[in-house]
Amino acid sequence: MTTPTEFAEFAGSTGSTGSTGSTGSTGFTVEPYPGLPLTVRDVGAGRPVLVLHGGAGPASVSGVVDHFAATSRVLAPTHPGWEDTPRPDWFAGVDDLVETYLDLLDDRDLRDVLVLGSSFGGWIAAEMAVRDRGRRIGGLVVMGAFGPRLEGHEVRFPTAPPGPPPGEGPGPARGSGAPAPRRGPSPAALQALAAYAGPTKSDPKLLHRLGRVTVPALAVWGENDTVVPPDYGRAYAAAIPGARFELIPGAGHLPTREAPEATFAAIDAFLAAAGR
Repeated sequence: MTTPTEFAEFAGSTGSTGSTGSTGSTGFTVEPYPGLPLTVRDVGAGRPVLVLHGGAGPASVSGVVDHFAATSRVLAPTHPGWEDTPRPDWFAGVDDLVETYLDLLDDRDLRDVLVLGSSFGGWIAAEMAVRDRGRRIGGLVVMGAFGPRLEGHEVRFPTAPPGPPPGEGPGPARGSGAPAPRRGPSPAALQALAAYAGPTKSDPKLLHRLGRVTVPALAVWGENDTVVPPDYGRAYAAAIPGARFELIPGAGHLPTREAPEATFAAIDAFLAAAGR
């Protein structure tokens, strides 16, 4: 059973914040396939950065977007199925997201792109780096990511935390007309996550394919991550040639929210060393 703290780390967002995941943001919508609109937050200017959220949704990486937008052009798509966006039944694998986002880089003619993925977004980012035949990607950062199948390391998806359901206990009184706050990802988001990740929440071939990644890579992990433990992150980094592993003391599954100063210092130092 996932504890309330673990659930909060994974969930992050408590509700919808709009199609771009942040108030006052700018962006665009494209239709990579008929009937599949894709909303993308697009802010800042400079070297491009693609930020990929996890199960917690776009709001969980808003701090990452803001950090990089000061010096870079940041694209932050909302995965179909999150924030009330449509997801056709056939669009149901990590490969669908990977190909869609690689096409996005091609269509926008973006080069030397830093791809940063958190949690489930890290899986997508890693697969993108493996399949980047067009050499669009210039760097990779994965945070609390899952994807490879590692014996003895099971990814723990969130479940509703224990306690009274909305409307019972502290909070808006029953019959008050006030909507109860969402206690984590919406059912549609969790359904989409399950559809993309599959029953095993992993790809048995990914760990081996990570050896194809040739760009500078960093794995950032919270010391207290109970969704994807640090040893999983160490194995992730070891599979990528030349990758660095950084453990963030005191942080859990979302280190950029729980220990932002230390996490961004580690990321910025890695990028400086890589010449970005």
